[in-house]
Amino acid sequence: MDTHHFELESDYFLQILDTIDSGVHIADHKGNTLWINRTVEKMIGIKREDLIGINVSQQEQNGMFSPSVIRTALEQKKKSTLVQRMQNGKKYMVSAHILYNQKNEPQYVIAHGPDFNKVLLEGSPAEVDEIRLLLERYIRELRRANVKQSYFGKEEHAFIGKSKAFDTLTEFIEKVSDVETTVLIAGETGVGKNVVAEHIHQLSERQGHPFIHINCAAIPEALLESELFGYQKGAFTGANNNGKLGLVKMAEKGTLFLDEVSELPLPLQSKLLQLLQNKTYLPIGSSETVKANVRIIAATNQDLEMLVEQGKFRADLFYRLNVLPIQIPPLRERQDDIFPLLCFYLQKFNSKYNRNRKLTNEAIHALQQYRWPGNIRELENVLEQLVIMSKQDEITLPDLPKRYLEQAEKEAHSFSVSQTACLKQTLHDIEKKIIIQSYQEHKTTRKTAKALGITQSSLIRRLAKYNLDV
Repeated sequence: MDTHHFELESDYFLQILDTIDSGVHIADHKGNTLWINRTVEKMIGIKREDLIGINVSQQEQNGMFSPSVIRTALEQKKKSTLVQRMQNGKKYMVSAHILYNQKNEPQYVIAHGPDFNKVLLEGSPAEVDEIRLLLERYIRELRRANVKQSYFGKEEHAFIGKSKAFDTLTEFIEKVSDVETTVLIAGETGVGKNVVAEHIHQLSERQGHPFIHINCAAIPEALLESELFGYQKGAFTGANNNGKLGLVKMAEKGTLFLDEVSELPLPLQSKLLQLLQNKTYLPIGSSETVKANVRIIAATNQDLEMLVEQGKFRADLFYRLNVLPIQIPPLRERQDDIFPLLCFYLQKFNSKYNRNRKLTNEAIHALQQYRWPGNIRELENVLEQLVIMSKQDEITLPDLPKRYLEQAEKEAHSFSVSQTACLKQTLHDIEKKIIIQSYQEHKTTRKTAKALGITQSSLIRRLAKYNLDV
């Protein structure tokens, strides 16, 4: 990636970073300098133009600073903080963060450190906190930009939408990604719980480490413990002679995503509780517990509280998992998200199968009116089917499977005039249906009246007229 392209993409942030009294040094995954701010120029007494494009190892050899925090972070593959000595003899506390691309490979390294000499002289330590918060925000924004690019660039993901529910979900993800607390994701089958879990991981400090997804319902109960925690050599008959690493160990420093956690058998639930409480676990056949550095995200399509009441799920485990709960609404409650999802998957499968399919307005309308019991997974499957099976590039209403036409047909006939009904009665029926549909969408009389273009008192009179109890 050339430096000019980088500056154009990040121009707004770079202008901000040029105004602060903290050094900022940005390099690529090989340690080549992409940009430094004016404060770094002052710290080492070298112009920006003379540093851009030069590798940090070469800069270190030339005595510009020692040791290089960027080189250290790349070698250790993690955040690094150390004291750097500049060529003028001054020392600065500097930290370096690695930003990863969609393949979990290092893409950028951001080094930053406040000018403590100036801060101490001016007696304003609060400025350090202000600078630190700004830089942390900048790093988060860069990470989010990278994640957004990776999710839109990876065909299998469709983390997109424009509904209020989607905006609320996005805000939740951004908040919980910055903490280590356990997250419990609930929602119907097919709403995208695994995509949300991976999105949280990609936005977190653990993004450069493994994201391990285990479906608790897909592994036989007899094998589940050994898959999770691993086993020692000779732990049981038929065990691998070298033992086996469990998925918890494979997720070290990363995220362990337990999908369909309600399917965990009760004996294993107690061991998961130990992992959550103490961050330790016991491999099969071992007498020593193992420390685990993992974040747990769990997901379920069941009502865990009801399972607790039925004795099928441990209450203490439920409360440990339910620290940061999020309920993903079904697609039928997020109608504004249907159109962007249709566009995404149409483009995805056109590219995959080298087609040029297009949906007519009538077909789009029918798909938007459908209830989607299978949620996003069903939408994805039907788009793939339509792209493959349609005989022409234009996908029309008759091309849709029958179940997707039923709702559209009901809507088309919902306001038909009965041969025996008078005009007045027909108009009353139409008005009543419009009010019911609008209220179901807007939930309050104030919002419903505004959407219909009438006063709230007028709406209330109509509700009484048609005996509608809201």
